[in-house]
Amino acid sequence: MTDLSVPRATRLQTPGWRDARLVVGVMLVVTSAGLGSFVVAHADDRTPVYAARGPLVPGQRLGDDNLVRVDVQLGSDLSRYLGAAAELGPDRYVLREVGAGELVPAAAVGGKDQVGVQPLTLSIGAGSAAALRVGSRVDVYVNPADRGAAAAGKGFTGPELALAGVSVSSLPRTSGGLGGGAAGDRPIQVMAPTHQIKEIIGMVDLGARVTVVPVAGTSLRVDQ
Repeated sequence: MTDLSVPRATRLQTPGWRDARLVVGVMLVVTSAGLGSFVVAHADDRTPVYAARGPLVPGQRLGDDNLVRVDVQLGSDLSRYLGAAAELGPDRYVLREVGAGELVPAAAVGGKDQVGVQPLTLSIGAGSAAALRVGSRVDVYVNPADRGAAAAGKGFTGPELALAGVSVSSLPRTSGGLGGGAAGDRPIQVMAPTHQIKEIIGMVDLGARVTVVPVAGTSLRVDQ
């Protein structure tokens, strides 16, 4: 009778460092741990900056009523915006327009001595005023009265551009304002360059009419 061969049992061996599967497994564990640590460390790597609650116009004083703190990741661009990590300094003013919801550029903020505009209230046609909103930018035209016109019909010499691209800072509900007089006129307030205000007041006091024209692309009120 022929003896059947008996297979030799294979002895399990402890894997060594040269085992490719062990090396790959260790590398995966180390990589996963490192990636997890990086994600945790940078999960809230954000910096607080200020954003505008609503439209900001030149000459407007900044405070909690018109700013909101937001946490962002901006990298190297962080220095371009107004940081909110510390308290906002006193007497900080807007130097140029900032749209509602936009981050406030550091270059758009300065001290009171850097503000070159003042609020000027004008009276314009109710139809023109109805289309405006705070933050709208307008050109202001003044049409001087013709002092030599016949008393029967007051004439004007022709409209002149008095202010270019100024911001609407307020839309008062009360009546009054420079350039008024016609029934149905409404006041608006614009931020006018200080050195030009005197001349405009002088022309209006002599009977000039005021008209504003929205700058192309500016924000306007849209009735629903």
